[in-house]
Amino acid sequence: MVRWKFSSFERLTKKELHQIFILRQRVFIVEQNCPYLDADTKDLDSFHLMGFDKANNLIAYLRLVKAGISYKEPSFGRIVVAPENRQIGLGGLLMQEGIRRSINLLGSATNRISAQSHLVPFYEKFGFVSTNKEYLEDNIPHTEMIKQ
Repeated sequence: MVRWKFSSFERLTKKELHQIFILRQRVFIVEQNCPYLDADTKDLDSFHLMGFDKANNLIAYLRLVKAGISYKEPSFGRIVVAPENRQIGLGGLLMQEGIRRSINLLGSATNRISAQSHLVPFYEKFGFVSTNKEYLEDNIPHTEMIKQ
């Protein structure tokens, strides 16, 4: 069972912010061996979806970046599941909850993402379609995708 929390940056607790940065750094910097500045100014203008386990550990996360910051549309970013919680369908639950929260907040499911290219089939399951813009971001192949 996952407990979801959706929050603006201003309403995050210090502990939640700490857990977010640890999870993102574990996966995007350490696991993927990709040194880059994870904490950026987009965090300030985003909503943060957090999935917690029974012990209140952060096991899934994504941020919903407001329109006009990364793209003209709202966008999901930093989509991550803790390594020890993969292969149980948590990524799908995270995407479903993110889409639901985006619709509730913004009144629309329109959303753009910068997907790691090997995950394109995963995001297609949720209605995202490739724009055929492929590029390297931090030496990892990415594909821009949009959900209308």
